[in-house]
Amino acid sequence: MARVNDQATRWTKATVYPDMWVDPDDDPRNSDGVSPDGELATLQDYLTSYRLTLRMKCDGLDAEQLARRSVPPSTMSLLGLLRHLAAAERDWRNWITTGDSLSKLYGGSDADFDGALADQQVIDDAYANLDREQAATDAELAEHRDLGERLGKDRIAVRELLVHRIEEYARHCGHADLLRECIDGRVGQ
Repeated sequence: MARVNDQATRWTKATVYPDMWVDPDDDPRNSDGVSPDGELATLQDYLTSYRLTLRMKCDGLDAEQLARRSVPPSTMSLLGLLRHLAAAERDWRNWITTGDSLSKLYGGSDADFDGALADQQVIDDAYANLDREQAATDAELAEHRDLGERLGKDRIAVRELLVHRIEEYARHCGHADLLRECIDGRVGQ
């Protein structure tokens, strides 16, 4: 990628709309299809879309690029975001249980970002942990289809938890847009 003043040149794979990440026909997210029926299906569709967006922002990067930190003193990186969201999924399960809490996935405060090192095993583990934790939280919530049902010690509504999950992924997809553009100039949508 050509650089000017050590900054990535903006680029996109899209040919139809040059300010988009990919062409609409190549976008794996359901942006042109029929919208889902009902509130639960809509919330789940938004969550799925943001999860896919995060993965799209990480596609095609090497270990150094995935682990590259944003702006000092921040420890944020795309790899750190993958690890952070895996840890968040585990924490959300703790919100809805009445039993013993699951242990922290990466240890103490900021360990998800601090441990995001440019090492292929760390990357492989981050993706595996994210897949496992997302599936476990999804499976737990699948047993609670009533969005008004209150769960866990703090009696959080299923709806509130789903909206919080969407908010967390959406916020971090915004971070991922900026991180990716700084790495290689690829713009988001």
